Amino acid sequence: MTVDNHAGSPFQDRIYVAYTEFAADGTAYIYESYSNDYGEHFSTRHLVSATSSLCSQTFAVPTPQGDCNENQFADPFTGPDGALYIAYQNFNNSVTTPDNRNQILLVKSTDGGNTFSPPVKVSDYYDLPDCATYQGGQDFGRACVPEKGASQRSVFRATNYPSGAVNPTDANQVVVTFGSYINKHSNETNGCAPAGFNPADGQNLFTGVKTAGACNNDILISTSNNGGTTFTGTATDPRALPTVTQDPGQATTDQWWQWAGFTKNGKLAVSYYDRQYGDDETTGQSDVSLSGSGDLANFNTLRATSSSMPVPTQFPDAQGNGTFFGDYTGLAVATNANPLWMDTRSPDLFVCPGVPPAVCGGQNASGATLNDQDLYTANLPVASK
Repeated sequence: MTVDNHAGSPFQDRIYVAYTEFAADGTAYIYESYSNDYGEHFSTRHLVSATSSLCSQTFAVPTPQGDCNENQFADPFTGPDGALYIAYQNFNNSVTTPDNRNQILLVKSTDGGNTFSPPVKVSDYYDLPDCATYQGGQDFGRACVPEKGASQRSVFRATNYPSGAVNPTDANQVVVTFGSYINKHSNETNGCAPAGFNPADGQNLFTGVKTAGACNNDILISTSNNGGTTFTGTATDPRALPTVTQDPGQATTDQWWQWAGFTKNGKLAVSYYDRQYGDDETTGQSDVSLSGSGDLANFNTLRATSSSMPVPTQFPDAQGNGTFFGDYTGLAVATNANPLWMDTRSPDLFVCPGVPPAVCGGQNASGATLNDQDLYTANLPVASK
């Protein structure tokens, strides 16, 4: 959901909701509805994921709304001129094995969400690896963020979704950030290569997933300076796209679940989970960072967390490690940035048996302390380079 909060926009205060409908026929189309009376009523739905030559492989039959019928994670966002953009994952692109990339598409509406442009390609991207193959997890058919080495604690489900924003000082400048497992830091030159799909569940396979210094997830950025007509990632391989994760320690570690927004004066802020600190990359623990830029090319990074967070324990697998970790994060930006994240540093407490009542913790099947998932935020300056 997003709200057009731009003063003077022709659609100021309009609420937009975009969603995927996973239908019984196997299709997954994206739709949008809006409210122009502060949420009292919503319009009929409008198709977002329209058919396109960008969708060259169809997985579900029939295709009642066109060939772009396998989509997920729609992110709506607005510009100061009232334009509505919706970026989303699409899986209808054709690839030749062992390549396993997919694509981020984007549509635009200039009439308040009633009609949309044909989709344009923001970029290709590589989703996170199959969890069952590399982590031995019980959450079949899901991707996750495997830690390096022999341990298999990081099994929470994850995906590389898009997050977009429009520069409030330049309505033509549209950015979309997204994760990619193959990137300038993680590719064939250091032992990380696409290896097709798991035939059992269709999830991505790679060489070098558990090898330190080989595979790692980066946050990439694709930019449009013509109102979303074309993007820098439209014809650029993810291996050559710029990243927002530019600290030296981020070249060999995982960053994922980003969210993006502009400050009022046009600086871009991007928050995300980050394993560059301590031994996060080998233990599966996590931190949160914020990257900022004034030119969309050079990013400065601040650590939002004061210490690392253990792996989640909610909805555990057979080893007691959590298969859910929120699912994504959020970010609100005005003058400063306020990232929002799930934090697992507090222990999960229970009432102990006995009189008088007391408070006890617990351990999972591996002997690790059970933890809560609490929501936290921080107010951080957008320290751009």
